[in-house]
Amino acid sequence: MSASEYSEKNSILRKDLTFPYRLLRPANASGQCLFVLHGSGVDETTMLPLARQIAPRSVIVAARGRIPQEDGFRWFERITPTSFEQTSIRAETAAYAEFATEVSRQHGLDLQRATFLGYSNGANVVSSLMLLHPGIVRQAALLRAMPVLDMSPMAKLGGSRVLIIAGAADQTYGPFAPALVTLFSERQAEVDARIVASGHEFGDADAAILRQWLAAPAPAA
Repeated sequence: MSASEYSEKNSILRKDLTFPYRLLRPANASGQCLFVLHGSGVDETTMLPLARQIAPRSVIVAARGRIPQEDGFRWFERITPTSFEQTSIRAETAAYAEFATEVSRQHGLDLQRATFLGYSNGANVVSSLMLLHPGIVRQAALLRAMPVLDMSPMAKLGGSRVLIIAGAADQTYGPFAPALVTLFSERQAEVDARIVASGHEFGDADAAILRQWLAAPAPAA
């Protein structure tokens, strides 16, 4: 199945839930699903090529952040590139938790077989979702992420699996990657931390790691 065949009938932007979203269901869907969350200043379509590349048989749920930024969107308000408005983080993360639960119910998706893939601002939503609403996310892949909560709950994340990929030349978020690894390790998540020869952007090296990581067995519930 080509990318165009995959998306031709399913690429409509839906607006029936708390976030606008696209849902792509391949004809040979495996029963797994991939929730993808884009970075800042763009929209949900930017993550679709990577999602198709790493999980061609997964149902893809690509939502759009609700905060306008430049010609695109982001997920919550920021103060500086590395400090964020805490009320906005918590409100938008709670809204996404509701969205993930409802979109799964409406479209017959199994959250126990779901992976949440976020990039930059989107990855920060996924990490906040795990910490503030434990139980929704069992598998998370965080590309170019950093801790964003001023006070992170000591959530019990045993049985969850987290992949963190930092860019060696990412001078903005890269220095915060070790703190993120520590944060999830302390909460008993199974953490796989990688560094790729890249800046803040993601590319083929990330895709190769993601494919390998997704092929490994999920932890027991």
